[in-house]
Amino acid sequence: MKEVLLNMKEQQKYEVIKELVDHGGNKKRAALKLGITVRQVNRLIQRYKEKGKAGFVHGNKTRKPVNSLPEELNNKIVDLYGHKYQGWNFRHFHEWLNKEESIRVSYTSVYAILTRAGYNSPHIRKETRKRCAKEKARQAHPDLNSEELEATVDHVMALEDSHPTRPRKSYFGEQIQMDASEEYWFGNTKTHLHLSIDDATGTLTGGWFDQQETLNGYYHVLEQILKNYGIPFEILTDNRTVFYFETHKTREEHRDVLTQFGYACKVLGITLNTTSVSQAKGRIERANGTVQRRLVNELALAGITTMDAANEYLINVFIPRFNERFALDEGKSKSVFEKSPTDEKINLTLAVLADRIFNNGCTISYKAKTLQAYDENGGLVCFRKKTKCLVINAFDGQMFISVDDKVYAAKEVDKHEIYSANFDTKPKVPKKKRIYIPPMSHPWKHASFVHYQERAHKYHEYA
Repeated sequence: MKEVLLNMKEQQKYEVIKELVDHGGNKKRAALKLGITVRQVNRLIQRYKEKGKAGFVHGNKTRKPVNSLPEELNNKIVDLYGHKYQGWNFRHFHEWLNKEESIRVSYTSVYAILTRAGYNSPHIRKETRKRCAKEKARQAHPDLNSEELEATVDHVMALEDSHPTRPRKSYFGEQIQMDASEEYWFGNTKTHLHLSIDDATGTLTGGWFDQQETLNGYYHVLEQILKNYGIPFEILTDNRTVFYFETHKTREEHRDVLTQFGYACKVLGITLNTTSVSQAKGRIERANGTVQRRLVNELALAGITTMDAANEYLINVFIPRFNERFALDEGKSKSVFEKSPTDEKINLTLAVLADRIFNNGCTISYKAKTLQAYDENGGLVCFRKKTKCLVINAFDGQMFISVDDKVYAAKEVDKHEIYSANFDTKPKVPKKKRIYIPPMSHPWKHASFVHYQERAHKYHEYA
């Protein structure tokens, strides 16, 4: 005869009713033990007499719920997660089932299906982690009760793993947090993702991939902020890596983020603050984790292996989807962004500035190039040896030279003549076009930049 298996509740009912029928007793006391009425006790007695232990098995135990998913659909979900979406966290996978695979199921159903199939989400919640710790302690100490098990679980977590709660900023644009994270985002080479997020709303305001954590990456992020939203009040970033990694003697202009990025912020009227405490910029730290768990998988699914394609996907697809999913409604928070600068001002402000000195050939050297100064009419302008100047490498690649608070166009000197007067036919020289030179403004005053550069690094060296 096949053994009848009962769950804990059914077993309790069976034992109480069996004792009542076999040895007699008080029906009211039995009803109190089971939390039912005397009338229900009488029904259970009748069921016990007719069917025995089998009468206590719930009638729906072997029935399939009417709202259960078809087995074929369950298998498809497991197959998709095990192959196409392998390694995705369950919430992200559920969103893509609805949007990309047209499978409309609840998150709880997806969670139950995958856990039954033996999968665990790569990123489990703290509550789940604590529950797993208790289960592990229970297996190791089966003789302990619930209170004693609770005492064995270490409730203290490492500070770097925690995200202490602090109030968000009041206004949209009041504080933008920036950071860069290194990862195998796409392909087989590690790259750096530069990100920025608004503290008040959790809106990703910009993102850019680059080979290293560089000024170029932060400039691209700032450009997106300025064009899409305007000028923020404050930027908070990390002072443990790129912003302070160069010394005064060894820094290169294109890598000296402290001076170049800081000076651009000064020109735009943005307060730039740095911190070495990751909890102080918890919004961007948490966003980095969420983006990493999602973006790596999405780029792999899209077959993206190049930097250009990754940046295009990041800006046009991922960031809008992220903000739609996670960001608070911007309309519910008053914006304190100032009006966006013109494209020309952005281009000229996000420039790389460098000190140089003219040599006796009326030229300067910059990034292995030999440059000369020209006026707006295309005429060469010569300066005495040891004349100090400021090279301005604009965001779009245009180059200018500032001398004595006047701006000139910078042109590269050819290493060899384009044609030979002795052996080539002299080509027709086109009429000289007037060269556009932007008007002189404060950011390009040599003395102002040098003063800011020295003050910034002197403050860091003695801080």
